[in-house]
Amino acid sequence: MRPSSGSAAQLAVSPTSTAPAADIPAPRPTAAHFATTDSLSAYWRFYWAVAAAQLTRWLPREPGCILDLSGPDFRSAPRAVAAGHDVVTLLPSVETAPRRTLKLVNGHAPSPRHRQPGRLRSVVGDSTFLSGFASEVFDGVIADNRVLSQHLVTEASLAEIARVLRPGGRTLLCVDSVVLGMALLAEQDCWPELSYAPNADVLLVPWPDGTITRCFTAEQLAELLTDAGLELEWVKPRTVLSASTVEMMMDGDPRALNRLVEMELKAANSDDYVGVHLLASARKPG
Repeated sequence: MRPSSGSAAQLAVSPTSTAPAADIPAPRPTAAHFATTDSLSAYWRFYWAVAAAQLTRWLPREPGCILDLSGPDFRSAPRAVAAGHDVVTLLPSVETAPRRTLKLVNGHAPSPRHRQPGRLRSVVGDSTFLSGFASEVFDGVIADNRVLSQHLVTEASLAEIARVLRPGGRTLLCVDSVVLGMALLAEQDCWPELSYAPNADVLLVPWPDGTITRCFTAEQLAELLTDAGLELEWVKPRTVLSASTVEMMMDGDPRALNRLVEMELKAANSDDYVGVHLLASARKPG
């Protein structure tokens, strides 16, 4: 669904939030879980484990050339390299380039023994417009870590992804869902904007740090992929378990992580009003 400059497209944007009074204890807000990726918290250890398992299942079986747009704080590039793929990872600056060769996946899992690892190349550039890459050169494009929600003109980014994919190539992407956007609006007491959020053509939501994210329903994401010339394979929530549920279960039993991950991977529910992040896979015809 393409945003319009006229009144047909509804834009839901709220003012920045105000901090609660110092003497009033406040519950931990949604933004506290999702505004930062604290790898030490129970929820984020669970989240990264689920993301790693989903990526492993998505990666092509045969070695190929993969473009990773997910950013330096995500772990998709080393995992794809360990699986035998040659990976070009796009970085925002030279300072964010890897400083050592990673021999472990996510810091704890060894590389597959049946396959030689691929090569990792770091390129500094803009992940919105992939003008530095020729057309039809990659077998896969990974746009995880909510990168397309941070690119507010998502249509342009998807068109570029479709351009650099070879016929038959696939893309894996993760975006913020309307569920997350509505939670953030509610926490900021933006009730008028919240009432329009589920039916908005384009939903833009500010974060406490001043950034803005674009949130999607599954139907909107599927339509954007189709408009970009890609064939949707599937779309589903990244996780269906809430952060509070995961933290409660792992606080009670630190060994519950593997069971929680298996539970997520077996979940068949693809209702976007369940998960805060949507994960989708699409294929370029040919």
